[in-house]
Amino acid sequence: MTQWQDRKSVGDLHEQHVAAALRARGWTVHPCGQGTYPEAVREALRRTRSALRQFPDLIAARGSDIVTIDAKDHMPSTTTGRYSISATAIHAGLHFTAFHAPTPLYYVFGDLKVLTPAEVLHYTDHALRHSSGSYHLVSTYRAHPFDDVFGSAVARAA
Repeated sequence: MTQWQDRKSVGDLHEQHVAAALRARGWTVHPCGQGTYPEAVREALRRTRSALRQFPDLIAARGSDIVTIDAKDHMPSTTTGRYSISATAIHAGLHFTAFHAPTPLYYVFGDLKVLTPAEVLHYTDHALRHSSGSYHLVSTYRAHPFDDVFGSAVARAA
């Protein structure tokens, strides 16, 4: 397997985990983004800088509420207590949010904590950047608990 295939497989598992957590809270969830495209389209996107590469992974609705999710695994760092989000993802997320307002975009990390692109930018605009400048590093304590954003798990009747 290639490095990309390894990352995709881990990402797919995280997306499934997030989708299951949302369903347990009464949300109807559907995949979206480049993971839903045919291989030829995904391959073509990999060769571009298109914001479509950063399109959210999931769309969910509960009642009249609708949200989009970008599932971000391999986070938080096990040594620094920070999430690392690419600057490209943040910029695409901010544009997505502006174009699709009032539908929010949430980043859901591997520990099921939640931030928006605007929060990541706010908490890191004045902070020390990754040495490459390609990533925003935000402290995990800034993130919201999953239940605070999406509600508690629905009790199932036996």
